[in-house]
Amino acid sequence: MSTVPKIAAIFGVAWLLMAGSTTAAEPRESAAAVAFFEKKVRPVLVSHCYNCHSADTKPAGDLRVDDRNGLLNGGKSGPAIVPGQPAKSLLLQRVTHKDAKKKMPQEGKELTEEEVADLTTWIKDGAAWPTLREPATAAKTPKKYERLRKEHWAWQPLADPKAPAVKDAAWPRDDMDRFLLAALEKTALRPVADADKGTLIRRVTFDLTGLPPTLADIDAFLKDESPKAFETVVDRLLDSPRFGERWGRHWLDVARYGESTGPSRNIPYPHAYRYRDYVIDAVNADVPYDRFLQEQLAGDLLPAKSDAERDRLLTATGFLALGVKDVNQRFKVRFVMDNVDEQIDAVSRAVLVLTVSCARCHDHKFDPIPTSDYYALAGIFTSTENRAGVRNKMGGGGLDYYDPAALVRLSVENPKLPAEQLAMLKDQVAQAKADWQKVRGTPEGTATGTNGQPKQRVLKQKYDRLQGDLDSITDPVARLVPVHGVRDAAKVGDTEVRLRGEAEALGAVVPRGFLSTLDVPDAPRVDAKSSGRRELAQWLTNPKNPLTARVMANRVWHHLFGQGLVSTVDNFGVMGDKPANPELLDHIAQRFIREGWSVKKLVRAIVLTRAYQLGADAPETHLRLDPANRLVWRHAGRRLDAEEMRDATLAAAGRLDLQRPEGSAAQAFRMVEIRDNGPETAGLRDHVDKSTQRSVYLPLLRGITPRTLEAFDPVDQTLVTGARDATTVPGQALFLLNSTFIRKQAQALADLLLKDKDATDAARVRLAYRLSFGRAPSEKEVDRAVGFLDEYAAAYDKQVADAPKLPAEENPVTGADARVAAWTSLAQALFGAAEFRYLR
Repeated sequence: MSTVPKIAAIFGVAWLLMAGSTTAAEPRESAAAVAFFEKKVRPVLVSHCYNCHSADTKPAGDLRVDDRNGLLNGGKSGPAIVPGQPAKSLLLQRVTHKDAKKKMPQEGKELTEEEVADLTTWIKDGAAWPTLREPATAAKTPKKYERLRKEHWAWQPLADPKAPAVKDAAWPRDDMDRFLLAALEKTALRPVADADKGTLIRRVTFDLTGLPPTLADIDAFLKDESPKAFETVVDRLLDSPRFGERWGRHWLDVARYGESTGPSRNIPYPHAYRYRDYVIDAVNADVPYDRFLQEQLAGDLLPAKSDAERDRLLTATGFLALGVKDVNQRFKVRFVMDNVDEQIDAVSRAVLVLTVSCARCHDHKFDPIPTSDYYALAGIFTSTENRAGVRNKMGGGGLDYYDPAALVRLSVENPKLPAEQLAMLKDQVAQAKADWQKVRGTPEGTATGTNGQPKQRVLKQKYDRLQGDLDSITDPVARLVPVHGVRDAAKVGDTEVRLRGEAEALGAVVPRGFLSTLDVPDAPRVDAKSSGRRELAQWLTNPKNPLTARVMANRVWHHLFGQGLVSTVDNFGVMGDKPANPELLDHIAQRFIREGWSVKKLVRAIVLTRAYQLGADAPETHLRLDPANRLVWRHAGRRLDAEEMRDATLAAAGRLDLQRPEGSAAQAFRMVEIRDNGPETAGLRDHVDKSTQRSVYLPLLRGITPRTLEAFDPVDQTLVTGARDATTVPGQALFLLNSTFIRKQAQALADLLLKDKDATDAARVRLAYRLSFGRAPSEKEVDRAVGFLDEYAAAYDKQVADAPKLPAEENPVTGADARVAAWTSLAQALFGAAEFRYLR
């Protein structure tokens, strides 16, 4: 007895038990129509089609027949069925085709006349399919949601508190100081003394630019006795292009910026650097934060006054395109919904610091975010075409994952290739095509080579790559500069709830909209003719949205004080922390909005507070009452982050290149899967090791962390990150001891110190301390360092005399004498000191 009817019966029972709800794509079916499908049609599909066209296979032609939407959307040839119109249904055409090469199924028995008749009747009658019923609990909003909306602090309207009166009226310099001092006076704590000028300029220069102050900047500040001396320093730093590089890096952390797709099959994003440069330029230009968000969410939908402005806005949408993508996902619909989920997660975490993606499969367990809210947002992004230049294809090879046609094109053309080089490229394309066609389908072509791939595939990859290069030069559209971005889809509209988060399990249609968690008066309605991204951006940046300004105010405070007023910088939900000073947080948020959403003005105001300029002393009494410094009675020190460590080391050695590079080294990668241990990866790491450019410009492909950054907690490029980890682990000490990068910079610093032949060792030590720590050493430190140099040089000379002569390339310090070796060791010790790694 055949098992097909049994399988069909099992499927039928499972689906019928869940039948009952309706969607736009799946009208309510009569019991008789569903019964006919289960009895007559599903067994045919299971028996004849599932082997090649179901979820358990790599669907041939991208067609699935185990899912109604799979049949409606069809595969590469178009929709498989048109309900009510059998004559226009490809499924029927293929099972009755007279050409044996085109007739389906290709394997096994062909359909009987009765089976074809049943399929015809089914399609003619509307292609009934049992619809899924949403679980009973999904349609009900949990009772606690209403209470949480009313009670949780983060979702309440922004207050506009007045600065409180304080007993010590002479201490505050700003209303922010008054809020802090009022809270301290309630606990009888006093702020510690102010920081000295040397500490202050090092602190603010790193905080605003990510770099140490130059010796000239230190000297000028120390000599300036005017009341506005520090204000002058702050304004200079805010006007520096280094500010955009530092604070742009903060946003790139939030934007989960990376130059490749990430897991499964890691495919490069060759043009991602243009989004990086957009961010840095926007921060330097102090583009208002509300406009900054609108550009990244809906730049393609905003008006532009010129081609250059249009290009800038299109580039901004890279925020939505450059996330992690599983290009190895076999099913298009799952690939699309996973990308939609990634976009919802990025937007909600970056702007609102809420975990909205938790509601993909079920109502949020902690925050009042029902599944319907998730799919209200999902409809906006299913109506948006992701033009990241990649596509899904399970097991694809060569250029299969890369799709240059799916990129956004700017108005600027790439430079033309000289005629001689163009002719040479055309010859190479013709030869590559001939080589591929020569072995195509032959035993030689199908044989697997040493690289594990058939020869014909390798040759096809070469031909595709060269043809792509030629197209990018000769095709008028392909010659336009590409970026990764988004645009409205050809078909926009609301989408269905995916039951349990499964892409094919459709529930009720949810109108496009925003989170019901937040009450935003005068929220815009989604235009039925567009995706809704522009309206989403307007809703997010509405001054009455209680979260957007609060979140950014907290992020800025976190970067300047080492912890946010809300310590859980990346979670304002129920599972996050409460503000240490809620009135101050709202005061800063309101001030941020009133001053035009200017990040530079906000940073300036905060660093000019008395609180920011406090020293780092930690009295025992204060530590007992407020060990976490939540009340801000001192300025908490912090460790330099990974980029600051690398850049500060290069700066101290006199080797930091401050020029912005053209493009990114990631552009040199072939548009195929990046192998963890491949020559491309090794070459990239070698390139990074030798680079002296600022760390923000290093190529950052996911899964390939630069060795010069990995020891000091670089950002995870797959996640929205507002607060990085700052660990202290043995690997960091080992890096400072053994890293080739550190030793090279130590030798460069030694060469710099020894350049002045007339200087004394004591003078050189003083210079080394100033370059490394931003301060002059004490006489005791000078004496100790000079003594170390003498002892090291003597021991070095003795070791060399006692050991066999070594070739220059094997010498620990190539071509060096004892003095150079001693100074290199001292420089390395300075780089390894806690004072170098930490700010006070």
